[in-house]
Amino acid sequence: MSNFMIFQTASQHVRAPSQRPIRRIAPSQGLAGLLSASVFAALLAVADQVIDSWADGHMLLAWVMLWLSIFGGLALLTRPMRRASTASALWLQTRVAALVQSRREAALWELAMHDPRMLQELRAAKARSQDI
Repeated sequence: MSNFMIFQTASQHVRAPSQRPIRRIAPSQGLAGLLSASVFAALLAVADQVIDSWADGHMLLAWVMLWLSIFGGLALLTRPMRRASTASALWLQTRVAALVQSRREAALWELAMHDPRMLQELRAAKARSQDI
């Protein structure tokens, strides 16, 4: 029994018109979504505890108002959470870049301590940068 496989090259492959290109999600959007999902989960847990403490479910109006306030709060806090997640991601990115740069400089100075020509060149470059 033999199997036949048909291979198509890239030029032969035609995409169906209904297929759309994959949309990439920005990291800040993913972080904002994760943050909003975690807030929603926490609010859901609190609401469940409140509803369980009610006797026989006679407080339907309070339950509906609680859920309306939860969804309204999530709708109002989506933009500030996105801004906060973007700001924290940018802060973290700059902090990591500064840490990497400082480690590179420390390694370069450590290397220069063993080579007097390199140390002299680094001191001259530092003096030139301070003159500007």
